[in-house]
Amino acid sequence: MNKELMEALDVLEKEKEISKETLFEAIENSLMTACKNHFGKADNVHVEINRETCDFLVYAEKEVVPTKDDVEDDCLQIALEDAQEISKKAQVGDMIHVEIKSKEFGRIATQNAKNVILQKIREEERSVIYNQYYEKEKDVVTGVVQRYVGKNISINLGKADAMLTENEQVKGEVFKPTERIKVYIVEVKNTPKGPRINVSRTHPELVKRLFESEVTEIKDGTVEIKSIAREAGSRTKIAVWSNNPNVDAVGACVGMNGARVNAIVEELRGEKIDIVNWDENPGNLIQNALSPAKIVAVFADPDEKTAKVVVPDYQLSLAIGKEGQNARLAARLTGFKIDIKSETQAREAGDFEYYQESDDEEGEDSMEDALAGVELDEEPKTEEISEETSTEEE
Repeated sequence: MNKELMEALDVLEKEKEISKETLFEAIENSLMTACKNHFGKADNVHVEINRETCDFLVYAEKEVVPTKDDVEDDCLQIALEDAQEISKKAQVGDMIHVEIKSKEFGRIATQNAKNVILQKIREEERSVIYNQYYEKEKDVVTGVVQRYVGKNISINLGKADAMLTENEQVKGEVFKPTERIKVYIVEVKNTPKGPRINVSRTHPELVKRLFESEVTEIKDGTVEIKSIAREAGSRTKIAVWSNNPNVDAVGACVGMNGARVNAIVEELRGEKIDIVNWDENPGNLIQNALSPAKIVAVFADPDEKTAKVVVPDYQLSLAIGKEGQNARLAARLTGFKIDIKSETQAREAGDFEYYQESDDEEGEDSMEDALAGVELDEEPKTEEISEETSTEEE
């Protein structure tokens, strides 16, 4: 038994996750290459390796000819006299197996055989790594920051390195070497130099995967994330739906005292997250999506995917949000083009009819629910989690 070879194959299989059968094939190919380099051809050469003992045999099939003078090619033919030394039963015209001693190979042939084995090991190692990370494509992994390469960041994912490009970085985030961060694997490509892994910190799916890993109800399918809209580094809105009437979708995502969502906020470096209830009714969904602003009325057109929203005068800036962020994210979340107006603006534009309430109801103008086009919930259910809790945006 070739114990040294067996031990070497065991180590390679354990550390590199390369199967022994692949390594046996590499050794066979390397011996064939050595024969070709040594003899000039290897068409009639065969290699047999015992998978149990690692003992190997290299032989050439040669045709038996009457005399040495009849031998035209030493690689393909053998004289009867020489053939009978190997097998006494050999006859002219027979095909006989002539063993080739690997010790006969020259230095160059041996070196080439070694290179063939090493090349095969490198190829298989790259293939194993590619397959391992290809399975993790569209998923979140934890990596260790190595160094900045220009404006890009090299991140070690374990057995492979990934590149976090400038476009996939959240503005304002600065990482230090050896820092552990979570990244979303956007794409894994197989290249001659090994797998190239592109990762992201800005992708909306990053937030979704973080919720899946943090919230048990989402992982088992009880709660679904129906839609998500994100402006990386600033704010994210997600709409959730519960398949179980006894499970509160928003509450499950928030967790006890906000423990679950706070863990995600911490990983995203303080990015604000609004969690709202999904509703099949477009009006209620838009109302929820525009939270924390209070809505007076919504007129939604499902066919045109447009909606007109009226809010109290003092809630207009909150509904629109800083630099229009709240309205922009709500539009992405719902898929509707949303036009927001205050009660005064809507009245002046004549878009909706108003009626004057009696003085005993404080004489305030209010919009008729019937003109809203859809029935609204009294109060949108929402949770806003951030490092600093606030009721209004600047």
